[in-house]
Amino acid sequence: MSQNFVTRTSIRVPVGRTRRRPSVWMLLARAVTALAVVTILLGSLYVVGLARDLPDTSSLTLAPSGTAMTFLDREGRVIARRGESSGTTITADNLPEHLVDAVLAVEDRRFYAHFGIDLIGTARAALANLRAGRVVQGGSTITQQLAKNLFLTPDRTLRRKVQEMMLALWLESRFSKDEILALYLNRVYFGAGAWGAENASRRYFGRGPHELDIGQSALLAGLLKAPSRYSPASDTARAAVRATVVLDLMLATGRITEEERLAAASAPIRVSRGSSSPGAGWFADWATTEARTLLALHAPSWNGDVVVRTTLDVNVQRAADSALRDGLADPEIARGAANGAVIALDASGAITAMSGGTDYARSPFNRAISARRQPGSAFKPFIFASAFEAGWSPEDVMIDEPVSYGSWAPANWEDRYEGEMTLERAFARSSNSIAAQLAEQSGRAYTLRLARRLGIESPMENTHALSLGAYEVTPLELASAYVPFMNGGRSVEVHGVTRLETPSGEVLWQRDVQPGQIVLAARVVRQMDQLFAATVSYGTARAAAVPGRLVRGKTGTTNGFRDAWFAGWADGLVTVVWTGNDDNTPTDAGSGGAGPARIFAQMTAASPVISLPADAPRAPEPDPDRLARLLSALEDENLGTADPPQEGAVTKEAQPDADSADDPIAGLLARLPQD
Repeated sequence: MSQNFVTRTSIRVPVGRTRRRPSVWMLLARAVTALAVVTILLGSLYVVGLARDLPDTSSLTLAPSGTAMTFLDREGRVIARRGESSGTTITADNLPEHLVDAVLAVEDRRFYAHFGIDLIGTARAALANLRAGRVVQGGSTITQQLAKNLFLTPDRTLRRKVQEMMLALWLESRFSKDEILALYLNRVYFGAGAWGAENASRRYFGRGPHELDIGQSALLAGLLKAPSRYSPASDTARAAVRATVVLDLMLATGRITEEERLAAASAPIRVSRGSSSPGAGWFADWATTEARTLLALHAPSWNGDVVVRTTLDVNVQRAADSALRDGLADPEIARGAANGAVIALDASGAITAMSGGTDYARSPFNRAISARRQPGSAFKPFIFASAFEAGWSPEDVMIDEPVSYGSWAPANWEDRYEGEMTLERAFARSSNSIAAQLAEQSGRAYTLRLARRLGIESPMENTHALSLGAYEVTPLELASAYVPFMNGGRSVEVHGVTRLETPSGEVLWQRDVQPGQIVLAARVVRQMDQLFAATVSYGTARAAAVPGRLVRGKTGTTNGFRDAWFAGWADGLVTVVWTGNDDNTPTDAGSGGAGPARIFAQMTAASPVISLPADAPRAPEPDPDRLARLLSALEDENLGTADPPQEGAVTKEAQPDADSADDPIAGLLARLPQD
């Protein structure tokens, strides 16, 4: 019998420790470690990415050399400096002691103790900001500020802040502390268009930074927080209060004694009058381009510093800055306009004042030369002058009534019409109806040619809307086109530089100002003067009148009250004022007669009378025989008829075609005998 045996094998498990599950704390530690590793890796990748985007620092030098330009006004007063010169920069081995003490006290009192980033200061600023719930204190060191000024944009982002710290560490490893201070003082902005301590000290006090006393140094250091707000050129009282704060900090940090603080605080602030025009920054920027072009053309081998003599008049510039700033600060004058521009030219086209806005430091965009806006009724002088060339006169009568040309129907202000009126009154009252009728009857082609002849360069088309000033111009070109109405009918070349010199006085180039070509007949100049005078006397520009001054001008207002203008002159100075908003939004019913005319009046009243050179163009005396000579010349040229034109006889059909390339009147005027 067989028997099945089942063998049972006993499996013995070794006796030892049993495997326990990890504790919660151990798992948490592992997670934290893993998270830290990942964070470090991601942070490293982020930093590497930021480092790859850092700007090139290889070209940075301690004392950059080059052509520095010092700009003088027409009386020889310093108005601006542009560029950097090794001869005027602060060096590490010759730091201005008082200024350094003031800057360190207010900006970075632990400058010589930190490594580019002040951890204590950063923590203190972060705590203050948390308590306030907003940014009330900054923790940037001078090294960080220098890194931002040299290489970065002012954007307040985490990316920019990290890059700023990285560059600060690089600067600390590359330069000594004194070298960093020198770099900072040579490049920081002190307001009123002054970059660097050298420019700022000469602009405000007429002396170099090593010659400043404690009070002056405290004032400059105080500007660094808000250059435009604390500039002594704009508000001496506010600048003095800020300087007192800096003096207190200098005392608290042991940099001055109590006696020195009291002496500095009691000394009055005296700002250099020749350098107290912050608005000259716009002119200096524009003139720099002209000066560099002239230098390259006439002295290409010169590579040293240059003294640039200009046409600007500091007194007129101050008056323009003040009038524009005060006007836009007054709600009754501004009427919802947040910005504006003023440009003034003399009889030769020389720029005497240029205000591109109300605050150069906050907005260096130059509206006087770059803002293209519709001139509205300020364009009407070209229509009327063109009609007078064709034989009309200020005494001719037209009917102020609703008119239409196809689908285009110009309307007067508030649909007010006065019926029959002379062209003088139509101009003074700024009738859109009569301006449109006159442009159509005398020929828009002639208006275009005349505007070009006088100085309008912006694109324009031969359309009905031309008569209402619908095509954009800049304040500068409008001013240049008004000058012939004032100077006797001569064209001008707008300019701002009269001479280039070396610092020792050697003349590199000098402008030879020649009288421009005759672009308006004397008869037309006299007739237009009659119209401009009427506008100020009883028309839309009554607010521009200044007691004791002979004022002429024209207002302009565009649809929706987006732009308001006054263009006119007094005492040999053509001035154009524009007010509006940069985003082209409407104002609160702001018109040329309400705002710009009053700004012009304030500026004119505060400006000195500009004495014209003996050979400067002037408006001609009345010449009753000039019209007869013009008509005779027209007959000789076979351009018209010898019979005197009758009222209303010249129509659009009698004018040359708009596509004709030549302007016969311009050539004829150049050949007529000069007054």
